[in-house]
Amino acid sequence: MEQRYWYADGLEPEELAFQRLYGPVEPATREEAAEFFGGLGLDWWVAGGWAVEAFTGVSRPHDDLDVSFWRRHVPELVNYADGRYHVWSAGSRAIFPISPDKPEMPDNADQVWLREHALAPWKYDVVLNPDRDGRWIFRRDPSLDYALDEVTWIADDGIRYMNPEMALAYKAKGDRPKDRADLAAALPLLGAARRTWLAEMVHHLHPDHAWLEQIRGG
Repeated sequence: MEQRYWYADGLEPEELAFQRLYGPVEPATREEAAEFFGGLGLDWWVAGGWAVEAFTGVSRPHDDLDVSFWRRHVPELVNYADGRYHVWSAGSRAIFPISPDKPEMPDNADQVWLREHALAPWKYDVVLNPDRDGRWIFRRDPSLDYALDEVTWIADDGIRYMNPEMALAYKAKGDRPKDRADLAAALPLLGAARRTWLAEMVHHLHPDHAWLEQIRGG
């Protein structure tokens, strides 16, 4: 029997290539994420473009929902998801299912993907954040760490989001059209301290970055 696979219209080439290889994605909404991860009772937060949108109120299309979670809590997540979602370890070289019996993550895997079953679309792509004695480690420069409350905030919807300046510091490396759109939406709303922090961090990570003049107001 011929099988047909359908993909959402308007996907960026990178996202379309991913879905053709690994299967379709139907990302959870923020409300669904709050229901699922809220029941786990452990810290989690939303990063990426949704974090910028929560701060600015400026809407744009999103390919996915960037949920982040402490890496050390993967076994709790696997047990909690059992019976509702299959959890897969995702690394640079391989993906494979993990289970309550074998919840260990390989060293080269920094994400877990969740879906209901093999014929269902991927629902969550969870970025696993390392910590240092409970402090959030900045993966762009692991020598830096912060208290979670220093780099996140809780919005009126009850969801914890990455601070916009930190989300943009991550996005600077990609410098995609959507990243530039997020920068343009957020910059007018950033106070002087946040804007200075962002300029210094982008310069630290990418000394000749094209964003620097814009962030500094040049």
